[in-house]
Amino acid sequence: MSVAFGSVSLVGAGPGDPELWTVRGLRRVQEADLVLYDALIDAEALRRLTNARCFCVGKRAGRASVRQETIHRLMIRAAREGKRVVRLKGGDPFVFGRGAEEALELARAGIACEVVPGVTTAVAAPELAGIPVTHRGLSSGFLVIAGHAGETFDAALEAVRPNSITLVVMMGLAVRDVIAKRLETHGWAGDSRAALVCGAATPDEWAWTGRLRDVGTATPPDGVPGVLVVGEVVQIRETLVAMKGMAFNREEREEGEEREVKKTHSL
Repeated sequence: MSVAFGSVSLVGAGPGDPELWTVRGLRRVQEADLVLYDALIDAEALRRLTNARCFCVGKRAGRASVRQETIHRLMIRAAREGKRVVRLKGGDPFVFGRGAEEALELARAGIACEVVPGVTTAVAAPELAGIPVTHRGLSSGFLVIAGHAGETFDAALEAVRPNSITLVVMMGLAVRDVIAKRLETHGWAGDSRAALVCGAATPDEWAWTGRLRDVGTATPPDGVPGVLVVGEVVQIRETLVAMKGMAFNREEREEGEEREVKKTHSL
């Protein structure tokens, strides 16, 4: 008797905190037989949420990692065995997550595939640091680009007027000084406002603000991924910090929630 094929869900896990997962994403993880997760996923939290077998297949710069072709084979083999598979990715599966590549491979293999969007880190990381990627009067659009994209990076910059939009650079922390110089070469002002946001929605949250020409002097924590934001919108964070108008890390947010609970009980 033939075994009915299982299915694969490509699930976006957002920027870091499992509380930012979508309802559907959480349901798929809880129902799964096998979860193949990225390196940036909170593995301890994941194992508390599911009884599935969980394996890390993520990639980190400069470290040994599972080949993409191997990930394809693992998903296809498990689905052909009738298993419900979740490919759990940081951020959104289709934003620098190779989710489309995996969807195409699954389609070629005749495997049912579902995409569950996640909150992309390109927007969530700046947002959690108090930086909107758009703001009336400051920026009406934003460009998300990979810092290691080489010629594609330059081509994207040539397509926009310097300092006309917000620029979010992912996977570029290690070469942030080089990126800053390339931006200046393309006409971006050295005194443009800039920010580095690392470990968004995790206990390792860290942020720096300054000027584009100075990003190379910033010292983000080792091994913590992050984004570079360039644009006038960075001043929103600076204003919020000055006004103490926002909790910028998990500890501050939790303290704020506790204060609200105590205030409610005292009424």
